[in-house]
Amino acid sequence: SADGGRNLSLDSILMGLPMSDPTAWATAMNNLGMAPMGMTGQPLLPDFDPALGMMTGIPPINPMMPGLGIVPPPIPPDMPAVKEIIHCKSCTLFPPNPHLPPPATRERPPGCKTVFVGGLPENGTEQIIMEVFEQCGEVIAIRKSKKNFCHIRFAEEFMVDKALYLSGYRIRLGSSTDKKDTGRLHVDFAQARDDLYEWECKQRMLAREERHRRRLAEERFRPPSPPPVVHYSDHECSVVAEKLKDDTKFSEAIQTLLTWIERGEVNRRTANNFYSMIQSANSHIRRLVNEKAAHEKEMEEAKEKFKLALSGILVQFEQIVAVYHSASKQKAWDHFTKAQRKNISVWCKQAEEIRNIHNDELMGIRREEEMEMSDEEIENPAEMKETEESALVSQVEALKEENDSLRWQLDAYRNEVELLKQEQGKASRDEDTTKEQQMKLLQQALQGMQKHLLKVQEEYKKREAELEKVKEDKLKIETLLENLKEQESSTSRVCACSQEKECPVEKTLSNSPVKSEREVLLVGIISTFLHVHPFGASIEYICSYLQRLDSKICTAEVEVLMTRLQNTFRQELSGVGASLEKRWKFCGFDGLKMT
Repeated sequence: SADGGRNLSLDSILMGLPMSDPTAWATAMNNLGMAPMGMTGQPLLPDFDPALGMMTGIPPINPMMPGLGIVPPPIPPDMPAVKEIIHCKSCTLFPPNPHLPPPATRERPPGCKTVFVGGLPENGTEQIIMEVFEQCGEVIAIRKSKKNFCHIRFAEEFMVDKALYLSGYRIRLGSSTDKKDTGRLHVDFAQARDDLYEWECKQRMLAREERHRRRLAEERFRPPSPPPVVHYSDHECSVVAEKLKDDTKFSEAIQTLLTWIERGEVNRRTANNFYSMIQSANSHIRRLVNEKAAHEKEMEEAKEKFKLALSGILVQFEQIVAVYHSASKQKAWDHFTKAQRKNISVWCKQAEEIRNIHNDELMGIRREEEMEMSDEEIENPAEMKETEESALVSQVEALKEENDSLRWQLDAYRNEVELLKQEQGKASRDEDTTKEQQMKLLQQALQGMQKHLLKVQEEYKKREAELEKVKEDKLKIETLLENLKEQESSTSRVCACSQEKECPVEKTLSNSPVKSEREVLLVGIISTFLHVHPFGASIEYICSYLQRLDSKICTAEVEVLMTRLQNTFRQELSGVGASLEKRWKFCGFDGLKMT
């Protein structure tokens, strides 16, 4: 069995390697640990000692050795699938065992042009490395280390793939079998800054080119800019006015007119010219309306034509379907073969489906026309809302009158119905039909009146609710006024009590700045108003507020009253120059402390 296994392996090796050089062939067999045999089975080296094994210094290849991967590196298309012995001037490269797994490689860095080469002979020089790897392409630089490895940088990226093809080869310098003159090459991708920098530069250049192509494409498809509009002048104005009268040049001229108006070319000198041009533009409205009407008429005619053609097509479809149905009856159906019956039934189904589709389309067109007609008839009445109190009161009164009149009419209709019922029993049979019709008409009128009455009652209730809200607001305002009056009376009483202690009552009454109850009310309202406005208010603003309550109040009266009450109101000047303004402020709290 051992001899059989050796023969199988030998046959596979013989089929894989060419017999170009007997010496090289013997060397390769020696390195694989087998007796060198020829194609006919004769030993090439009769004195071969199998106990010596492989070449000295080269360990046997084991598939489980570290560094060997399962995924092979990509083989360049111009490289042969079966590896052969490579002869160089100073060295010889022997291929690895084809039955062993290919050597492992790391992940390829982007833009990789540099390879790592390990397993070099100790006596290997840069000249020998150059001699081996310059067959893969132009070598830019070699960085050799003292520990039997180096880094080689190529000119292009595809050369790295050719260099990876040499990974796993055993190298021998000359014909020496010394350990320092042999080695097993391991070629792998290397990560270099120069490669990454060149790759990034290339990517940026490609991105710039792509952006440039996109910009050119966008500019190619961009719509052209509108032509520049000329500046206004008398000559250009006359030219535009002539163009406005021409239907073919109207759109260009109206755009120029619009641009001039937006630029602000209209002034007193050019107003008449612009008015004449606007008048010319206005004269085109009738033409455009007529054109629109003509197009609408053409569209309606086309719709009618389409409807007629579609209806004709549907009639023909109906005839075809009727033919299929008549052929499906037993009289004719029994005379057809099975294949003919199947075809007729399939054709009938197809014709019915197409007919139904066209029928739905025609019905949809008619439905759209009916919807358009109904939309034109519907009118949405505008609802008018009045929020003023006087308007609400007048509407409520009008609704009351209308409600009363409707009630009276309803009672009259009811009386008429009762009278008609009484007369119906006394009248003859011939008059029954006419009376029944009258009764129906009266009942319909009565129902309409009742619906109208319900609507009026609902509106009446809404108006009453709004009126009640207004009354409540009035009551609130009156209560506020009463509270203000009470506050004023209490303050006047306090002042009067303090003055009674100092001087007699008659003197206080005679010297009091407030002379009537109306002035007391005015002082209270003004104090409340100015208390809300801490920064003061002008006399006109105060009087405008007071005139809402009483239209008889004048500005002079209010100003005289406020000047008399110096401890309650104080006049100040605000602003500078032309914006100088007199403002009144409330100082009653400070005045109370002073008095």
